[in-house]
Amino acid sequence: MQTAQVLFQTEHIQFDKYPDALVPAIVQDSRSRKVLMLGYVSREAWQKTIETGKVTFFSRSKQRLWTKGETSGNYLYLREARLDCDADALLLLVEPVGPVCHTGEDTCFFENNDAEGFLFLQELAQLIHERKVMPKEGAYTSHLFEKGIPKIAQKVGEEAVETVIEAMKKDLPRLHEEAADLMYHLLVLLEACDTSFDAVAEVLRQRHLTKGK
Repeated sequence: MQTAQVLFQTEHIQFDKYPDALVPAIVQDSRSRKVLMLGYVSREAWQKTIETGKVTFFSRSKQRLWTKGETSGNYLYLREARLDCDADALLLLVEPVGPVCHTGEDTCFFENNDAEGFLFLQELAQLIHERKVMPKEGAYTSHLFEKGIPKIAQKVGEEAVETVIEAMKKDLPRLHEEAADLMYHLLVLLEACDTSFDAVAEVLRQRHLTKGK
C-alpha cells in the first residue's frame, strides 16, 4: 500500500473546536485536482484513515464511522493530507476508485473528474515516469526507454519537423496530432534525462515573472 504524506500531527487537529467534534474534510483528486466531495471526520475516523489508507468519515446520518466505498468498492485512497491555518479543516488528496458521488457522478459537484490542460500533462508525465521505473512489456513508452536517449531525441526531432510541416500546410487536425506526438516524446526525453516537465514549467514561470517586472 502506498504510504500517504501527512503534513501534520494528529494532535494538531482541533476536533474539540466543534460541538460534535467533527472536522470538515475537503476531498480532492491528487491528479486532476478536482474537488470530489466534502465529508466530516472524527478522531476515530481519522485514526482509521491513517491505519488503512482508505478515507473514513463519520456519517452524521448513520451516526457511525463510514469508509467511503465500503459497499460500492469505490474507495478513496489517501495520498496526501493537509491541515488548514486554523487547524480546524482538512484537505485530503486522494486517488479515487470509480465515481465518488452516490448518484454515480464522478464528483458530488456534478463535474467530470478529468485532468485538463496542464494538469493532464502532469498526469501523463507521471505515467511516463512509472513506465521508466516499472517497465511494462509491450508498452511503447517502455520500449523507448530501452532504446535510450539517442533514439528518443531522434524521435523528438522527427516529430518537431512533422509539426512544422503541418503548421505550414495549415492542416489543423494533423497539426494537433503531430504536436501531441511532439509533446509526448519531449516528456519521454525529459524523463530519460532524469528531469521533468515541472522543471521546464518553472523556467517559463521565471521568465514570465522577469518580463513582468
